[in-house]
Amino acid sequence: MSLDIQLTVNGEAVAESVEPRTTLVDFLRETLGLTGSHVGCEHGVCGACTVLLNGIVVRGCLTLAVQCNGAQVQTIEGVSDSGVIADLQEAFRRRNALQCGFCTPGMLLTAQELLARGGPLSRDTIREHLAGNYCRCTGYQAIVDAVESVAQARAKG
Repeated sequence: MSLDIQLTVNGEAVAESVEPRTTLVDFLRETLGLTGSHVGCEHGVCGACTVLLNGIVVRGCLTLAVQCNGAQVQTIEGVSDSGVIADLQEAFRRRNALQCGFCTPGMLLTAQELLARGGPLSRDTIREHLAGNYCRCTGYQAIVDAVESVAQARAKG
């Protein structure tokens, strides 16, 4: 049995039929070809499958595609193509906050969610907000440095 869903993904209307058990990350990757969000632990722990659902970070492996009917979904491809996170991407590159890249899309989306709130950010606040995203390569210091540098630059205007 398939169910019809309609949603907006990265600003484009999408209408598809999906099986009720299809996760959002599988729908994005397999049906729409948006492979920036990764499948990691499949338990919502690692953050590799992070996407924005109506502007809020969610785990794509824990969210069913049918739950997104009528919703707005943004993936790393969408926010990257729009230029919204260009400064954050550059800071990650400059600070060597990415290595294998597996966690990077989820880290960027989660960091952007925090940065979009505006205002000054302590390193502890950054660490706490990113705590649900695992990285096995960087040791997190460079990631926190990158997010902090963007927060400071954005605060200055």
